Amino acid sequence: MKALDYRTHILLALVAVLLSSCSSFVAIERSHHASSDSAFMHYLRSENIPVTSNNDVEILNGAHAKFASMLDDISKAKHHVHLEYFNFRNDSINEVVISLLEKKAKEGVEVRAMFDAFGNMSNDRPLKKEHLEAIRAKGIEIVKFDPITFPWVNHTTSRDHRKIVVIDGKVGYIGGINVADYYLRGLEGIGEWRDMHSRVEGEAVNELQKIFLDMWHKETGETIVGKEYYPEHNRTEGCEVAIVDRWPGRLPKQLRRAYANAINSAKDSIVLINPYFMPTPIISKAIKKALKDGVKVSIVLSEKGDIPMVPGVALRAGYRLMKKGADIHMFTGGFNHSKVMCIDGKYCTIGSTNLNSRSLRYDYEANIFVFGEEETEELNRYIELDKKESYLLTEEKYKSLSWWKRFCNWAASLLTPIL
Repeated sequence: MKALDYRTHILLALVAVLLSSCSSFVAIERSHHASSDSAFMHYLRSENIPVTSNNDVEILNGAHAKFASMLDDISKAKHHVHLEYFNFRNDSINEVVISLLEKKAKEGVEVRAMFDAFGNMSNDRPLKKEHLEAIRAKGIEIVKFDPITFPWVNHTTSRDHRKIVVIDGKVGYIGGINVADYYLRGLEGIGEWRDMHSRVEGEAVNELQKIFLDMWHKETGETIVGKEYYPEHNRTEGCEVAIVDRWPGRLPKQLRRAYANAINSAKDSIVLINPYFMPTPIISKAIKKALKDGVKVSIVLSEKGDIPMVPGVALRAGYRLMKKGADIHMFTGGFNHSKVMCIDGKYCTIGSTNLNSRSLRYDYEANIFVFGEEETEELNRYIELDKKESYLLTEEKYKSLSWWKRFCNWAASLLTPIL
């Protein structure tokens, strides 16, 4: 999420508390018999979440890798390109993307793009009416999800925070990187903006397509069907993949339960990075139980952030878990916006989901869960590189903060059920 005005963010929190709800459900019990990946796959299937086979998944470490790969795939599109983002910032990388989409539209490729109205409004270079008219004149269908209308506070919850692209129904992208050049260049006062994404081929792309087309129908009323959008995938090798989606009102608890059950499946290790680490009770309970059961928990948090008070709240949450045995690494190389997790070196997840109330209780989100040791090992290597730009949190380091800073962290943490 791009930076919001501090007062606006607090107002959102106060409005959201009126709609707050929680769940403490965790289905998986840590077992000595079933491996963590098989236990979690069993859970997914029990919840009717498809686990598809024979997928090829590429971990894209950073925005440069993501955009280079995605733009190359878009340039090869023959039938359609679908894009769903929280944020299309009106900047240099957006110009590159739109220019390529214009070229494809002239070739007869269907181009549909959707962005979140609040995500657009909250950034410092939003797409305005005249920009949208110019984009549509290029043959690109582009729509706002849930436009902000009076009284605008009615629209503060349930924003579309996903970052999904589908090309010809054959190639998909999912992760945490918006269309914004600060992912490539960083931000003044923060430095590098770190994040991760993934590219997928195989049956899992159908699940991403369904998410996009359902959202397109919700916003436009247009029903899009046909084999051109859901082609056959004839791959005979690759890894198993699940796309776990959060749709408020339809699948409101699916992602937070999936995250908690993934944590609860771990036998040996949990390694994660999350930028707005203000865990809800179901996540906090699962992590504490893992620590109690002897699972090694390693969490990378960011010392800097784009929203005031959030780094201090995350630091305090990390400190409390540190006292229970977790290794907390404080990233100092800029802002680490990645939303990733590895379990036992056997499977991993990448997506748009933050471990806070906004993601887990309010917004539309999507994560890919990849059941492949090779992919998980690669993601772990990238996380280890981020640890090298971090320091290990200790009791001494936290207590070295001024009493006023620690008090502010505590006071702000009272808002975690609604942030």
